Amino acid sequence: MEDSTAVNVTPIDLTDVSAWQDWLEGLIPTLADFGVDLLIALAIFVIGRMVAKSIAGGVRKGMQRGNADATLVAFVGNLVNALIMAFVIIATIKQIGVETSGFVAILGAAGLAIGFALQGSLGNFASGVLLLFFRPIKIGDYVEAGGTSGSVKDIGIFTTTMHTPDNKKVIVPNAQITSGTITNYSANDTRRVDLVAGIGYGDDIPKAKAVLERVVKAHELVLDDPAPMIEVSNLGDSAVDIVVRPWVKTADYWRVYFDLTQTIKMEFDKEGISIPFPQRDVHLFQENGAD
Repeated sequence: MEDSTAVNVTPIDLTDVSAWQDWLEGLIPTLADFGVDLLIALAIFVIGRMVAKSIAGGVRKGMQRGNADATLVAFVGNLVNALIMAFVIIATIKQIGVETSGFVAILGAAGLAIGFALQGSLGNFASGVLLLFFRPIKIGDYVEAGGTSGSVKDIGIFTTTMHTPDNKKVIVPNAQITSGTITNYSANDTRRVDLVAGIGYGDDIPKAKAVLERVVKAHELVLDDPAPMIEVSNLGDSAVDIVVRPWVKTADYWRVYFDLTQTIKMEFDKEGISIPFPQRDVHLFQENGAD
């Protein structure tokens, strides 16, 4: 039984000039078509590259006008350029006759695998973009975030670098910052200093308040508006607590805090106002008839 799948190939006689001419005549249109496709592919690549640069540049300029962080501007611009160029390259390859469906599928599968492998890093990356875009903190701010308190020195795509008051360098993953509460002590121009001055139950409360008012008003860094608050806040076990709450510029907070704490103690001593401290009384009893 004859095999119907057999292919009959007619060999070309290498000495037959007419056969060569026929082969070349068939090849020339093919080369011409390929040449046209190649020129179109080059045009797609060149024009696509120009369009990618133009769009990425427009995105960068728009973000700069919106006062976006420079790191985020550069990253987003590069990302937009890379995404557009990926489509341009696929279109270029397809134009010259290369099948791209398998290529796209491989890229998709590779991207999915990489995404699963880098879940933590991608979470930090997304958090970094949010920090740079919404800017809840910025370089120079003193913040409490991610379980650390310190001055922000750098906000990167994956991590944020802070320096603690004792000059330790702490690198915090961005996801750890955005997943918790962020306290930004530098966000506002003014802050309230909260102090508590305790006096004895036998001391004169109006006199103590007058001393505190004098101390607060005498400090040159205390703001007049909002006005300081000095009020009795609590009747403790051994002291009458008076809150002292002046307002200051954020940069002056600790200077005023330390100055007032020291001056209040010194002025209370001068005025004979006691500052109670915890004490324990021990009473001894002798039983009658004891040896």
